[in-house]
Amino acid sequence: MENDELLKMVEEKAKQWLAPIYDDETRKEVRRMLENSDKTELIDSFYKDLEFGTGGLRGIMGAGTNRMNIYTVGAATQGLSNYLKRNFVDLPEIRVAIGHDCRNNSRLFAESSAGIFAANGIKALLFEDLRPTPEMSFAIREYGCQSGIIITASHNPKEYNGYKAYWDDGSQIVEPHDVNIVKEIKTIRPDQIRFDGPRELITILGEETDLKFIEKVKGVSISPEIVKKYHDLKIIYTPIHGTGVKLVPQALRAFGFTNIISVPEQNVVSGNFPTVISPNPEEPAAMEMAIAKAYEVDADLVMATDPDADRIGVVCKNNHGKYIIINGNQTALLFIYYIITKMKENGTMKGNEFVVKTIVSTELIAEIARRNNVEIFDVYTGFKYIAEVIRDNEGKKRYIGGGEESFGFMPADFVRDKDAVSSCALMAEITAWAKSKGKSLFELLQDIYLEYGFSKEKMKYVVRKGQAGAAEIQQLMERFRNNPPLELGGSPLERVKDYETRIEKNLISGEEKAIDQKTTSNVLQFFTQAGTKISVRPSGTEPKIKFYFEVKGELSSRDGYDAAEAKADELIETMMTELGLSES
Repeated sequence: MENDELLKMVEEKAKQWLAPIYDDETRKEVRRMLENSDKTELIDSFYKDLEFGTGGLRGIMGAGTNRMNIYTVGAATQGLSNYLKRNFVDLPEIRVAIGHDCRNNSRLFAESSAGIFAANGIKALLFEDLRPTPEMSFAIREYGCQSGIIITASHNPKEYNGYKAYWDDGSQIVEPHDVNIVKEIKTIRPDQIRFDGPRELITILGEETDLKFIEKVKGVSISPEIVKKYHDLKIIYTPIHGTGVKLVPQALRAFGFTNIISVPEQNVVSGNFPTVISPNPEEPAAMEMAIAKAYEVDADLVMATDPDADRIGVVCKNNHGKYIIINGNQTALLFIYYIITKMKENGTMKGNEFVVKTIVSTELIAEIARRNNVEIFDVYTGFKYIAEVIRDNEGKKRYIGGGEESFGFMPADFVRDKDAVSSCALMAEITAWAKSKGKSLFELLQDIYLEYGFSKEKMKYVVRKGQAGAAEIQQLMERFRNNPPLELGGSPLERVKDYETRIEKNLISGEEKAIDQKTTSNVLQFFTQAGTKISVRPSGTEPKIKFYFEVKGELSSRDGYDAAEAKADELIETMMTELGLSES
């Protein structure tokens, strides 16, 4: 679309937001953008409508069709209401659980949604205050709801907010529901949205739900006797201003841990995240205060959760006495290794167990599962796909854990999304288990590499914001799809998986075969003869294109860990340069 045509389309859309149906503040904001000679903000606010990606609806807060505000949230809620009423027409009452995080406007969006559901005759179960995403997922199943929503932008910067929709099994919506709900939302006019449904259809959820949830979390423990012996581990926990502030310490205490040390400045609940630039436990800067506290008290373990407490960040002391963040792949490895090892020790394996990982996550998870006769499923990025595998195997096979590289893990299926509340408690138990064997958490991780093989993972992303950025990301994907590299890191390319066509091609033999996935996804994977895996995908929730690197290495002793890691880092840097990412 030419710039003049784009601007004309955007201005026409924006002028519709000057109608009396919109509140004064919104109209004032739109008028300001229209009158501004620089049309960049106007275009970014109106050039498209917010769409559901891997994490639902997410965007910068403000006026406009491409922004998070009560009208885009209202349209999403009205569209979801219409869809629920058609899908559950025979039910005497439709129920929806509603939660929210600490972000600015989160309570407003949650209360507005509750009013809209009520206006549609749908029972809204609204949490009294901010709560973790996993607790909302739990509440859907606990209270027999047909759907649920959580108002959160997860780990995004403070300018963002989001809206994640869930189905009756407690998982985020997948096809065909997500596509059909989007269609419904696109038909909604502002005058069809009523925000003032009857209060008697809104029920407030409080401490009674917390207690039920924590009781379930307590059941995740596999080695209560070890926790009892090492209950006084020095555990530092920070919610980074978010929803984990009460329930994560409560979960740790329910497991039996007694020495939980907080970072007081980050216990302050705030959508402005005053102590960090980004409230993301993947970012070293977000962990600085907790790590400083760890050095101060000589902590055994440091953990953090993102604003909606679905992602867990883990810090432990390495063999040089330095506190380091272990990445999401390593966190998942520790969980899967521990769960399988302890279940075998306890004699609780029945032979029908399975674990799930995402396609961009480390292949060592699959190696651990296979060597222990546990079935492994590979799914697209997003826990809704992990939950879908659980749903497909309900009553037939036994889920024992699933995770992804982006700091998410789900240790039990009473929640059907990333669950940092349960994961924090279980990671503390793993640390206690390692200590019972005379090891640190870091040494336990090294031992996993020694037993199952060494690999190193790294993620690189390229940010391209706005309408122009989205086009550039698409062009990058087309370039890699049409002209894949012939060699990476000195090793010839062996296989290419294209999840958009669902075809895997062996470049050596020329053989092609179908990829076993229900749906397509805009993801490419390159595999070299040396065992390197590179995954390329645009983010479903952020203006990014992501590159995931995993390289294999040799490790024969703990003493060789630093050298193996350095060699792997060097290889990854070489491949980044070859792909033109070193300057991005």
